[in-house]
Amino acid sequence: MKKNELAGKIAVVTGAAGGMGQIIAKQLAEHGAVIAAIDQNENELVNSTKIWREKGYHVTAFPADISDSAAVEEVISKVESDLGPIEILVNIAGVLRLGTIETLSETDWDISFAVNATGVFHVSRIVSKYMVSRRSGSIVTVSSNASHMPRMAMAAYSASKAAATMFTKCLGLELAQHHIRCNIVSPGSTDTKMLRKLWKDENGAQQTIDGQLEAYRVGIPLGKIGSPSEIADAVLFLVSDHASHITMQDMVVDGGATLGV
Repeated sequence: MKKNELAGKIAVVTGAAGGMGQIIAKQLAEHGAVIAAIDQNENELVNSTKIWREKGYHVTAFPADISDSAAVEEVISKVESDLGPIEILVNIAGVLRLGTIETLSETDWDISFAVNATGVFHVSRIVSKYMVSRRSGSIVTVSSNASHMPRMAMAAYSASKAAATMFTKCLGLELAQHHIRCNIVSPGSTDTKMLRKLWKDENGAQQTIDGQLEAYRVGIPLGKIGSPSEIADAVLFLVSDHASHITMQDMVVDGGATLGV
């Protein structure tokens, strides 16, 4: 992509204070997009936004909890009035609650769906209403390859991500008549704080690459952990004009870990 290909386009990025969210927001901004950065972690969001603005990027912080529909409606209305018409939405906000089904608490299950699935529903539904009136827009949901493959101790995460994936495809089908594209990027093991929390020791990265037979988990055929920038590249492609005839697709970026399933 050319550096200014997204020049002036208003892009809403949820989970913008998180590791992957920061990278995706930064790369969108580097390509000229005007970023409305949304996250419930207000302190981290404001600090990140300040750094980006000092580098000359057009980024504005909009603290909000995407699991709260009223808060989402209010913040999206503010983005439209303060920045302008939203042309891009990237749903990145997510949580990871681990536990076998026997030990998983109802709270962990509820929170997983409230953010990973219902949050995507809230933001996408409200943003798409504005896009429909203009008959233009692109929505990308960052899901997970765990939505494709059963994972030990990840039932809440996998199920909530699968829900977000199918919701985005259904949304894409309904919005196609309005020339709005909806796609999914499903990362595998990516070098973020969320992944590192799963590692028990300094060998965690290599163990992830090698796979875990006891967890019915194959390794990563390309032999490396993904980087957030590689996920951002996939998002950038899907929101760009290079993907103008692509919708309802799920791009898995996992080094082959799910074997193309």
